[in-house]
Amino acid sequence: MYIYMNGEVVRKEEARISPFDHGFLYGMGLFETFRVYNGHPFLLDDHLKRLNRSLKVLNIKASYKRIHVLEVLESLLKKNGYQNAYIRMNVSAGSGEIGLQTDPYINPNMLIFCKPLPPRSADQEKQAVLLKIPRNTPEGTERLKSHHYLNNILAKREAGDHPGIEGIFLTKEGFLAEGVVSNLFWIKAGCLFTPSRETGILNGVTRRYVIRLAEKLGMNVQEDMYRPEAVPEADEAFVTNSIQEIVPLSSFDSHPMPGMSGKKTAELQLHYENHCEHLWSRNEL
Repeated sequence: MYIYMNGEVVRKEEARISPFDHGFLYGMGLFETFRVYNGHPFLLDDHLKRLNRSLKVLNIKASYKRIHVLEVLESLLKKNGYQNAYIRMNVSAGSGEIGLQTDPYINPNMLIFCKPLPPRSADQEKQAVLLKIPRNTPEGTERLKSHHYLNNILAKREAGDHPGIEGIFLTKEGFLAEGVVSNLFWIKAGCLFTPSRETGILNGVTRRYVIRLAEKLGMNVQEDMYRPEAVPEADEAFVTNSIQEIVPLSSFDSHPMPGMSGKKTAELQLHYENHCEHLWSRNEL
């Protein structure tokens, strides 16, 4: 496998980062994951907008534009021979002295990893289980897609490795938050519900796309603080992320749900399929 690192495409075995990188020492780093469909990086502009905004929060002096990232992706995908791929774009703060730094980071490390993915398939569903470990609060005013992932790792250990299981976080107050690697939605009487960002969730790119899409389709969208009892009473439920897309839930906390037979979820999936090879941003809807 080849990866991109600081201007070069190199074999993964050749990639090197200093042990003094503050992304390693203190978690000062960010990443974005997204899919390439037949050569098109779906919602790339939205991913870059979130990344660039988060870089400012971490005081990392870097900014990335579509034209530059596209050049890198094209060369990297060609070198690896991929048309459909998982992409992880990672920016770490770069090397510094041991100790907490308040000055800006001016020499970050930028890496892009990719791995092959089969053509997308809507033929999947998951069972949602409630986690005992609570969702931790964000390190700052909002949750960033940062290297701080221990809460997610511990939650994944609790939920287990089965690909058909998604653990669902609650806040310490008992409100629904999000999945280990996903955002949560449910539909009742034609209205789309999802936990508020005030619960400390990551405001996922696919989450924002689904909200925008649902509004364009005439659905009422409600973001608020909800207890777990709200979901079993719903007509349908699903989880989202940028790699797994829109995944219907066949059960929630042992309560049966429609899964792939949910009509509204299937409608959203169909629009996703129609958009994934050409859309740069949800704002184009």
